Amino acid sequence: MLAREDADWLLEPLVSGMVEDPPWTTFLDRLRERAGADYCSIVFRPLPSGTPEARVIHLYSGRPSPPGVSQDYRDTLYALDPMPYHEMVEGRVYALPELLQFDDPAHMEFLGKLLVPSGMNHMRMVRFAEPGGASGWVTLTRAAGDLAPEVDGLLAALMPHLRAASRVAVALERARMTAAVATEAVRRMSFGWVTLDGEGRVLDSDINGAAMLGRGERLARGRDGRLTSRDPALRQEIGAAVSALLGNPQARPHAIVLSREPWLDLLLVASAHRMGTTRAAPALVAYVHADNWSSADRCEQLAQLFDLAPSEARLALALSRGMSIAESAGELGLTVESARTYSKRIYAKTGARGQADLVRFIHRSVLAIA
Repeated sequence: MLAREDADWLLEPLVSGMVEDPPWTTFLDRLRERAGADYCSIVFRPLPSGTPEARVIHLYSGRPSPPGVSQDYRDTLYALDPMPYHEMVEGRVYALPELLQFDDPAHMEFLGKLLVPSGMNHMRMVRFAEPGGASGWVTLTRAAGDLAPEVDGLLAALMPHLRAASRVAVALERARMTAAVATEAVRRMSFGWVTLDGEGRVLDSDINGAAMLGRGERLARGRDGRLTSRDPALRQEIGAAVSALLGNPQARPHAIVLSREPWLDLLLVASAHRMGTTRAAPALVAYVHADNWSSADRCEQLAQLFDLAPSEARLALALSRGMSIAESAGELGLTVESARTYSKRIYAKTGARGQADLVRFIHRSVLAIA
C-alpha cells in the first residue's frame, strides 16, 4: 500500500497525466525523483495486430540514450532485445540480473551495446496489464549505485493504480481513434456542426463549422453571439427557424439553402443532449454542409457514375439538392415537360423509383466523400 506522502506526490499526476502532452510527464518526473533514479520510463507495446509504426510507445523522464545508441536500437538492436517482457509476472518487480543472463553472449552484447552506454547499469522493471490485453512496463535505472530496496515496494504499491490508469488511457485512446476516423469521414463529406444555447447563441463548433462561421460569407456569429447571416433574407429565415425550434423542441428539423453556387446548406435540429456535465448542454444543433466541388464538377462526376448525358446530370444534381421538377426546370432553362422526360431517363439509368430514391442513391454513393 502506498504511503500517504507517496500517494499525495504520485497519484494526482498519474490520473491527470493521461491528458498531458506527452502523457504522464509530471508523473514520470516525480517517480524518477522519488526513486532517486537517473531515468524513468513507461513503455507500451501494443497488441500484435497493431501497425509496425506503433510497435512501441515510449514515454520517459531523465537522460535518454545517446542519439547514436538510440538509432542503433531502432535499426537493429530491437530485434535482438533479450528482455523477457511478456514473460514477466505481472506486478512483480525485477532487477537487472533477473532480466538478463550474464552467461549468455547475446545478452551481454545487448548489455554492452545499449544498456551500459545509456547509463542503465542498475535497473528495476515491472509489468502491468489492463483487462483489454495491453501491457505496459515501468523502468527505473541508475548509472552508479543500485536503487534503494524501498523502490521495489514503491513500484509494487503503484501497481493497482497503474492498472486503473492504463485501463482509462486505453479507453481514451480508443475513443480518440474512433473520433479521428469519424471526424475524417465527416470532413470528407464536408459536414460541420455548430451548437446553440437556449437563446440561439453559438456555444461550440467543430473545425468545419468554425471555418464556415469564420468566413462569414453566408453564415456568421452576430455581435450578440447568435447564429445569423449577412444576407437579410437568410438572417430572417435563420432567426425564424431558431425561434420555432426553441419554442417547440419537438418541431421537425428545418433545412435552409444558404448558397447554390458553391452549394451550402444548413439543417437546424433540437439537441438530444439535454443535460451537460462540465459544460452547458446545447439546445439546438446546426449541421452545415458545403460542397467543395463546383456544380460543373459534380455534374461530370454524376455523368461518369450513372452514365448520364450532360443535361441529365445537371437535372439529377438539381433534384438531389431538393428542388422540384418545376424549380429545376426554371433553374436550368428547361420546360417542365422536358425536365420530366429527362427525369424518367435519370430514374431508369440510376434505378431510382422517384426523387427520394435518387437523393439517397446520390448522397450514399462515393460522391459523398469525393
